[in-house]
Amino acid sequence: MSEIFDIYNLMILALAVAIFLRLRSVLGRRTGNERPPYDPYAAKSGQEAARETGGDNVVSLPRQPSAERAGGGAPADAEERLSPVAKKGTPLYDALHGIMSVDPSFDPKNFMSGASMAYEMIVTAFANGDRDTLRPLLSSEVMEGFDAAISSREAAGQTMSTTLIGIEKLALTDASLKGDVARVTARIDSQMITATYDKGGALVDGDPNKVVDVVDVWTFERRVTAKDPNWVLVATESA
Repeated sequence: MSEIFDIYNLMILALAVAIFLRLRSVLGRRTGNERPPYDPYAAKSGQEAARETGGDNVVSLPRQPSAERAGGGAPADAEERLSPVAKKGTPLYDALHGIMSVDPSFDPKNFMSGASMAYEMIVTAFANGDRDTLRPLLSSEVMEGFDAAISSREAAGQTMSTTLIGIEKLALTDASLKGDVARVTARIDSQMITATYDKGGALVDGDPNKVVDVVDVWTFERRVTAKDPNWVLVATESA
């Protein structure tokens, strides 16, 4: 009887060792060189954190993080930065190069990334009637037009729903520098779903089940001598 008991004990012990070795191979061992746990809050920029803790809603169109405005002409890598967005010798290339000459931190590709984020925020905020989000992103003239459209919608008891499916293409089409005021225009090809309902919930415009192609031409402006890195939307046009 004791022999049978010992055999069972040995079988159980062997099975426990096998399970332990299997788990060890799957889960691995701590060596002291593991990466620390990811902290999504620490990974956010100071501006994003400020927005979440009650700061303003301004979207900074990104600039070169390490560049300082030296006022000594365009940076050495200006051609490298410009070649993906404008052909050398064109008015657009020359205008963007001129902006770089007074603000070496300006980077066209980073600008395009910021413009894309601003586009999504503005389109969504307009549909939601969110004036607080719109105000710091728009010039006073553009804000006046957006506010009038939102007020008209509210007076009619209408609500608007907009879903931005995605931006298919964003390209810089024009730029200028007059004094210390820089302007950059972007053509934005997007797809979205838009629908407007009356106060009874009936559809009055758009189609909640249809994706439509939208082409907007937006112009952003900034004083390059200002410490504030933010650009504002100063003109909109539908192509």
